[in-house]
This record gives sequence, structure tokens and C-alpha cells, in this order.
Amino acid sequence: MGRQHLETLIAATIDATLFPQNALMSNKRKSFESVMETLSATAMTSYRNLVYETPGFAKYFFSETPISEIAELNIGSRQSARNATRRIEDLRAIPWGFSCGQCRLLLPGWFVFGSAIHQYWNVDDSLKNNLAQTLLDMLEDWPLFTTLIANMDMVLAKTDFVVAKRYAQLVADSNLRDEIFKRIEQEYERTIQAVNLLLNSNVPLSCNPTLANSMRNRLPYLDPLNY
Repeated sequence: MGRQHLETLIAATIDATLFPQNALMSNKRKSFESVMETLSATAMTSYRNLVYETPGFAKYFFSETPISEIAELNIGSRQSARNATRRIEDLRAIPWGFSCGQCRLLLPGWFVFGSAIHQYWNVDDSLKNNLAQTLLDMLEDWPLFTTLIANMDMVLAKTDFVVAKRYAQLVADSNLRDEIFKRIEQEYERTIQAVNLLLNSNVPLSCNPTLANSMRNRLPYLDPLNY
């Protein structure tokens, strides 16, 4: 596996170094990057709004996920948080992502992508078809965006709201639980819709049947563990 990874990196470096893009592709890449900047800015604003600006989100997160149990595991070289607080910004990236994965929410992997895509699409109704075509061109001609959507498809396939909803029941404050979980669930539906439209399929991992088959084989074992 290490050798394969190294060969991939070397091949990509050679390709980028010895085969420069023509002017047309270079201009397309610049326009693609501009779109990505727009999507990124929208996504970051929405993501921070939930995680940092929603009153009670830290309480919700520490109640819903097994972050406290993960923090007690002596399996890492560093503590799970930079400071002994219950603030999201003090958590290190791996415990943050791992705890979201354990409750099958995988929030950092997909949240607000759907909103970013839909806001981009709906910025001007008269340009809607052109904007949609731009995204499809990015998917076809830009490996970075192709990989992004493939990863999004994979993370969405691993997300399970049946299990996640059970974890949400651990949040004692029912009003807080319902408010935040509803926002997350609505965004999940938007993201599913956006990815399905881009990939022209409503079947998860339709572009990666090998991984889809692997997940079908292992989920019967993982589901009870997560549950």
C-alpha cells in the first residue's frame, strides 16, 4: 500500500511538471477556482454558524457523542483537547472527527455542502442552467472537484441517521436536541440532493461499486457496535 501511494504521488508530480495545461484549460481552471472560493466561503460561514455561533451546540455535542469516553482512552500522543474546557475550538481535529463518526453522524465530512451548492445555484434564476453546467464541467474536468464529490458521496453513504438519532436522545434538553438535530437533518437532505444531482444518481457510491460492496459486507457488523 505504501509503494502504491508513493507511485501515485510520483506519477501526479510528473504529470503536473512535464505536461503543462494549455491556455484554454488554464482559463477554465481559474474559473473553477473562483467557483470553489464562492462555495468555500458560503460553507465556512454556515459551518461556523452551527458549531461556534449556535447557543448550546457544545452542550449538545458533548452529550450526543462519546467524546468524553474517547478523551479517557490512553491511545494518543496528545490530549483530546488543547485546554481542559468543553469548548469545540479547544478540541483537536481527530477526537472531533472520530466522535462524530462513532455516532454515525460524520458531521465534519459533509455538513453545509448542500447549502453551498444550492445557494450557488439559486443566486440568479436566469443563470441557473449555466451555473449547473459549470458545476458539471468542474466534475468532469477538474480532478480536485471530482475527488471532493467522490469523498462526499462516500461520507454520506457511511452516515446513518437512524443510529445518529438514537445518540441524539442522550441530549437531556429536548428543545436543544430537537432544534440542532433538525438543522443537521435538513442539511443532510440538502447535501444528499446536491450530490445526487451532480452524479445523476440517487444510489450511494454508484461510481465506486467496489467500496459500495465493501460497505454492504461490513455494515452488518458495524451497525450493532455503533448502536
